[in-house]
Amino acid sequence: MQDVLNTGGPALWAIAALSVITLALILWKLWRILSAGVWSTGQAEARIAAAEQGGGVVLQTAGRNLHTRFVAGVIRALDLPEEVAQDEVTRLAHRELGRLRTGLRPLELIVTIAPLIGLLGTVLGMIEAFQALETSGGRADPAVLAGGIWEALLTTAAGMAVAIPAAIALSWFESIADRAQAEMEDAATRLFVARKLALGVDHGGAG
Repeated sequence: MQDVLNTGGPALWAIAALSVITLALILWKLWRILSAGVWSTGQAEARIAAAEQGGGVVLQTAGRNLHTRFVAGVIRALDLPEEVAQDEVTRLAHRELGRLRTGLRPLELIVTIAPLIGLLGTVLGMIEAFQALETSGGRADPAVLAGGIWEALLTTAAGMAVAIPAAIALSWFESIADRAQAEMEDAATRLFVARKLALGVDHGGAG
């Protein structure tokens, strides 16, 4: 393995380091997503349903679950004036989405720079190959020249091999964040509507 990295030169070593960082970021993001309970919406849905039915809502500690933590924050915000409540809900949503999107910028950077580093390594390798051809006065062994070109192209292939999985993971993580955002918007809207209906019923009963 080290011989292959030495063949590709500094560019291939840099791409190898990026591959390790990419794998670490993906595994870390998976752990963060699982620990945040992105796919666990049962408790949050139960709280929203209770509010919609006019029942009592128990504000239990949400723990690490993103949805229950957000819904609990929205329910607390409903006791504030409407405009203040909306600002507070927006703040809560930005905070949760910020946590969920943590680590995506480095992945995005890797998707961008890995192919560029690979291309740079290829260009430098091609320059060396043609310099060798010029030095030999055009009498270079075609097999040797082909070997140099193959070594130069290795870095481009390695850069793409790192960038493609990183791009797939980035797209998937972004889709998870987008889905969580849509679910939070839906939850907040339902709770605000339930509050307005409850206030309407109370005022109607008082009249």
